[in-house]
Amino acid sequence: MQDAYSRMELLIGREGVTKLGTAKIAVFGLGGVGSYVVEALARCGVGSLTLVDHDKISVTNINRQLLALNSTIGRSKVQVAKERIHDIDDDIIVHTYEVFYNEDTEDMFDFHAYDYIVDAIDTVTSKLMLISRAKECRVPIISCMGTGNKLDPSRFEITDIARTSVCPLAKVIRSELRKRGIRKVKVLYSKEKPIAVSRSEETKGTSNRPVPGSIAFVPAAAGLMIAGEVVKDLLEEK
Repeated sequence: MQDAYSRMELLIGREGVTKLGTAKIAVFGLGGVGSYVVEALARCGVGSLTLVDHDKISVTNINRQLLALNSTIGRSKVQVAKERIHDIDDDIIVHTYEVFYNEDTEDMFDFHAYDYIVDAIDTVTSKLMLISRAKECRVPIISCMGTGNKLDPSRFEITDIARTSVCPLAKVIRSELRKRGIRKVKVLYSKEKPIAVSRSEETKGTSNRPVPGSIAFVPAAAGLMIAGEVVKDLLEEK
């Protein structure tokens, strides 16, 4: 009898479908990358998703974020994501945290409860905290490096942080992790050199830092690659 995952079962077998159906995954950051990670994992029938993002959807998200529609502007990203997941498969357990991951909120999360963690946060300090905690708890994590100011999704690569190049964010994270004695962190990064974008007053963020340029298919490709890596690792786990 066919079900929602019958086509996937042809690829990974009933055992694989069952394994994914018991997996507990936390995704930190539901922007251009994270929203596509969540979408793909939900359509793979994972058992539980923990969604973490403090932000609400804005009109500037529409060009690249899966959750952003004219009808969802102003709504919580985690709540919109939860509704979408349950519209795909209402058996998936969804935990939502409308918070910013930092030293004030890190104790809200029991990392030992997760089989895998996805870091799609764009703040350096929070990324470092998240990676450090995951390594401390020995929970697999994949961290997304910079996807802004890029046009070529074919340049993305998944590798160890120590083997990255070109990406400015990866350079900072690599240096900071080295200082902390943290090694062997799986990341997705782009070999494409960042494009110099035009600037105006309108492209400054709330912290007065320049906002990176973005286009629909680049963060989407990154998110789908990350989801694929998570699924691959879970299926290979003994």
